[in-house]
Amino acid sequence: MQIQMTERAGTIWAFAITSIALFMTTLDNLVVTTALPVIKHDLHASLQGLEWTVNAYTLTFAVLLLTGAALGDRFGRRRLFVVGLAIFTLGSAAAALASSAGELIAARAIQGIGGAIVLPLTLTILSAAVPAKRRGLALGAWGGIGGLAVALGPLVGGAIVQGISWQWIFWLNVPFGLLLIPLALTRLNETHGANARIDQRGLLLSGAGLFAIVLGLVRGNDVGWTTTQTALTLSTGVVVLALFVLWELRAEAPMLPMRFFRNVTFSAANAASLLMFFGMFGSIFLLAQYFQTVQGSSPLQSGLRILPWTAMPIFVAPIAGVLSDRIGGRPIMAAGLALQAAGLAWIAAILTATLPYSSIVAPFVLSGVGMAMYFAPVANVVLSAVKPEEEGQASGANNAIRELGGVFGVAVLASIFARYRGYDSGPSFVDGVTPALYVGAAIVAVGAVAALFIPGRRQQGVAELEQFAPEPRLTVSETPVAA
Repeated sequence: MQIQMTERAGTIWAFAITSIALFMTTLDNLVVTTALPVIKHDLHASLQGLEWTVNAYTLTFAVLLLTGAALGDRFGRRRLFVVGLAIFTLGSAAAALASSAGELIAARAIQGIGGAIVLPLTLTILSAAVPAKRRGLALGAWGGIGGLAVALGPLVGGAIVQGISWQWIFWLNVPFGLLLIPLALTRLNETHGANARIDQRGLLLSGAGLFAIVLGLVRGNDVGWTTTQTALTLSTGVVVLALFVLWELRAEAPMLPMRFFRNVTFSAANAASLLMFFGMFGSIFLLAQYFQTVQGSSPLQSGLRILPWTAMPIFVAPIAGVLSDRIGGRPIMAAGLALQAAGLAWIAAILTATLPYSSIVAPFVLSGVGMAMYFAPVANVVLSAVKPEEEGQASGANNAIRELGGVFGVAVLASIFARYRGYDSGPSFVDGVTPALYVGAAIVAVGAVAALFIPGRRQQGVAELEQFAPEPRLTVSETPVAA
């Protein structure tokens, strides 16, 4: 009896600690969106600076996500969890103290490093602490908390900015980080995983390639899209990413096994994820500013106005999850992405500087329902494509690809917006947002088509696992680098 009570207490502590950490790191994806107009004014930030305020976090977060779990497997999950919390807390304090856009961007990158270590370890720590018979319930609650953080991000950011100041968006993380670090050290058990190798070269190549592409997209409007500088930056990024793929094909312990993509389910689901987050993040980045810049809403009012979109998964996702269990993930994901695309196109079609808020509620709800229908089955669809022992890598890859979709969405849609000198006046802002939303809608619609390539339930099963033959390797004389 005493042993059972001790195990139960350990499970409760693990769930509480990992849930708070998950909420913190996920919230910071969108919490800053409703603060952007205030940050622009206070720090005299340009559009490029605002883009990097968002992307510095999501880019480092995405690139390092695949490494965070591997670091925990090698050096100890509790130990690395604490290290990640410390880095995230330090980055949050630095962001709150920033006196320029450059300092804020650097601090956001530090936050992203810490978040990338913490997030995957919340899942592995919780999974190890929960008894097998309750694991499904615990992991379902874990996913729900992450979804709630995404939904509340713009609202929480708006409330804090209006009630105190934008700096407190970041100060809020500090006491929670300082509380969680000693609790993690004293209440969590140390565990290790079987994966003891770190793909250092893969991490370097992926980070450098993605940074170059995002840099080219962000700077294209300032220096010109046809200039040598832009062309060289973008082409360098593409070449380095190609080298990353070649390296992953021959690495003994790749951070992203390329053979995963030979599975149609894995490839189609991740393509849909990339395109979904492209349209969603890019659109929220602009619409959160539209309500304040054009219509004069306060930060809190802006967050509340976006809520019918971002909060809809809380209500719809459980229903969509039940339906996906019955009919499979493909129709639910495809229909959800189609609804998201329709909602964005609807907003683009009606948007004006004086548009009544009541006119935008319906397309927001439509987009939110579509988002929920995507969120509900995507994890199960991705994990069904790999062997049980590879689920951690597959989940990390899907999360990283989703984050990268958000990075590219903000960069590309902001670039379209900038062509119309959107900050000059309310009408010019709308002139820039409208084509950007149409592009976002078209990208998400392509994601709906990609989801249709996911095999139906009858086509999955044993045949799916047979695709995972040993990974092809290039014949080289060099020994792969592994830490």
